[in-house]
Amino acid sequence: MESMENCNNIFIDIEKDINSKKIQFRIKRIFDIVLSIIGIIILLPIFLIITIAIKLDSKGPALFKQKRVGKDGRIFTIYKFRTMVINAEAKRDLNIDPKNIENFIFQSKEDSRVTKVGSFLRSSSLDEIPQLFNVLNGTMSLVGPRPEIPEVVKYYPEKYKQRLLVLPGITGLAQVNGRGEIELGKTIYYDLNYIKNFSLILDLKIIFKTIFSVVKRRGAF
Repeated sequence: MESMENCNNIFIDIEKDINSKKIQFRIKRIFDIVLSIIGIIILLPIFLIITIAIKLDSKGPALFKQKRVGKDGRIFTIYKFRTMVINAEAKRDLNIDPKNIENFIFQSKEDSRVTKVGSFLRSSSLDEIPQLFNVLNGTMSLVGPRPEIPEVVKYYPEKYKQRLLVLPGITGLAQVNGRGEIELGKTIYYDLNYIKNFSLILDLKIIFKTIFSVVKRRGAF
């Protein structure tokens, strides 16, 4: 892995790195399909329990849908269990400073829009499991950069846009190094580092580290 001091070197020839690993990316897609199907089948009872809990806790649908930016800048709909009150999007204030985009943090520990059940779902990362359907339909992968909202991507400098060269993931290198608590600049660093050093072995390591982070509830809120 590149060091943080050599961060600028990561922004060079990433597309060439991707092209040299086409076979591994194809195998990765096969794993995504198989594992997402298995995960959906195994977790069906959990889906039902969470749906009931959300409906009992607050008004609104159990499933939350949001537009995100995926591979090659394509807009897609991401699925999550709803963790906030209805119409929470209208109450959102991103407070983005385009000149200081690298220090932007998407999530906040103090968010009054989060429901009681939603707080548990976030800390346990159970709100993310509907994204297995995104993996199955090919808009996401199990491992990759987290998909960003269009409102943030529009401020990306050119070097940041390289994170859009691969499918976004449910988990990734940034998530196992801080999840929701790190700045966008560091997130981009980890994402580009992942793309540059991608391998199936690295994916397996990230998946196991994700399980550990979820159990310990590190950086989730």
